[in-house]
Amino acid sequence: MIHTKVRCREITESDVDKIADLLTRGFVGRSRDYWIQGLRRQAFRTVPEGYPRFGYMLDDDGTPVGVLLLIYSARKEGEETAIRCNLSSWYVDPAYRNYAPLLTKIAQRHKHVTYFNISPAPWTWPIIETQGFRAYCRGIFFSVPALARVPRWNKIEVIPQHAKEIKGLSEAETELLTRHARYNCLSLVCRTPKGTFPFVLQPVRIRRGFIAPPAMKLIYCRSAAEYAECAGRIGRLLLRLGKIAVAIDANGPVPGLVGLYTERRGRKYFRGPHQPQLGDLTDTELVLYGP
Repeated sequence: MIHTKVRCREITESDVDKIADLLTRGFVGRSRDYWIQGLRRQAFRTVPEGYPRFGYMLDDDGTPVGVLLLIYSARKEGEETAIRCNLSSWYVDPAYRNYAPLLTKIAQRHKHVTYFNISPAPWTWPIIETQGFRAYCRGIFFSVPALARVPRWNKIEVIPQHAKEIKGLSEAETELLTRHARYNCLSLVCRTPKGTFPFVLQPVRIRRGFIAPPAMKLIYCRSAAEYAECAGRIGRLLLRLGKIAVAIDANGPVPGLVGLYTERRGRKYFRGPHQPQLGDLTDTELVLYGP
């Protein structure tokens, strides 16, 4: 069937309710409230000037029939401000699948932007690679931080969502931690003789049929070495919250930590000038839409 009125256009705020309906139809197991929460967060967050707030949709005479959510953010890379884009949820109604390449082509047209996909299904890996994407993360390391020793001079603090200043952190990292606390993440700083180290964690969603201990996902750290330095203190805090493990993006076992590495899950891809940093999932779909 030929749909003569189909066009690809930017999603606007007036489209949000219909986009939520489309995504609810396309993703079994995700409620409409899940999509509405994430879209509302996208509506109010800061987006680099000149880039779409929500992403793009296929429009058939006013009705959304396809969607690709995009989450743009800016990062400092030395003296340069780099633009990155999390290619988030993608869905096209079956009758319109022949228009899907139009949607992805328009959404990924900027050569200077780093595009990345943090939740590709395993069956899509070969397809993504033929599109020029490279894996920067090949798996997950499930650490058990409470098994690490706790240097007595390490101290840990939970950062509230409205903190104005955090001693030892820059203004940018302070804002990052408080912003993610407002997204219902657990923002922490660990104070050590080597410095003040920031962390953001989020509860892991247990998928149907997957058995795992109560866990958190490491959303942000400067490096795995800093996490290993503070793991014991973080682990004891998490035990009080009923959490045992912390899942870390990794390309192998993490030195200094007890745990298990797997490549069955966790692969992540990018294309563009700046390879994403392992341990930085800030301002992505995981945070805005929840686990």
